[in-house]
Amino acid sequence: MEQLLTANVANNLYWFGRYLERIEATLIEAVYHFDRIIDIDKDSGKTFYKKLGVDLEYENAKEFLNVAVFGNHSANVYNLISYAKENAIISRSNMDTEAFGSVIELADLLKHSSHSSFSIDCRYIDYVLSLISGIWGELTRRQKRNNSDYFIRLGKLVEKVDFHLRIEKDKEFSLVLMEEIDKIVTRLAPDAKFKQHDENESYETILNSVNNKIKKIIVEE
Repeated sequence: MEQLLTANVANNLYWFGRYLERIEATLIEAVYHFDRIIDIDKDSGKTFYKKLGVDLEYENAKEFLNVAVFGNHSANVYNLISYAKENAIISRSNMDTEAFGSVIELADLLKHSSHSSFSIDCRYIDYVLSLISGIWGELTRRQKRNNSDYFIRLGKLVEKVDFHLRIEKDKEFSLVLMEEIDKIVTRLAPDAKFKQHDENESYETILNSVNNKIKKIIVEE
């Protein structure tokens, strides 16, 4: 029997995928720009965070990591994991038990680190990234995927495209991801009219199309 999800649960699974992907992508970029600040361009971190709508100030690479991860701004990783944790709690009955436990563990770790005098380094970020990788693995290990799995995957992919375009990386890669988004949406909404996307369409148009399809595959409460 096909798994049915309420609008609230489906929405929270979707945003859980988005926030977890946003944390992962942000930390990967933070390490990349940490190295650039040391070796090439002291303002590399400022340029990157500006694309995320954040004005970041720091004096050196070490300070960059601390303010990038736990600074008082919208891309603060502890804030993001708090949102993901809330999404996970709401949709707990539709999420892998071990994955849920790992999310709580990650949220507790980041909470403790953000409220202490702990100094962040690349080893700490690598450890956090390993925990996130473990969560993704726990979420995808089932042989048969449920609708809940597809909503999480959809959130992950949409966030990956969003993040990728905001930091102005190769648009061709984003179009490849959009093809996978299209496949998931088509699977969840086989009767919905579907329009392929191309390079001539704006990102806003494409994302609005995806969001409209998401609404069609949610069972209203």
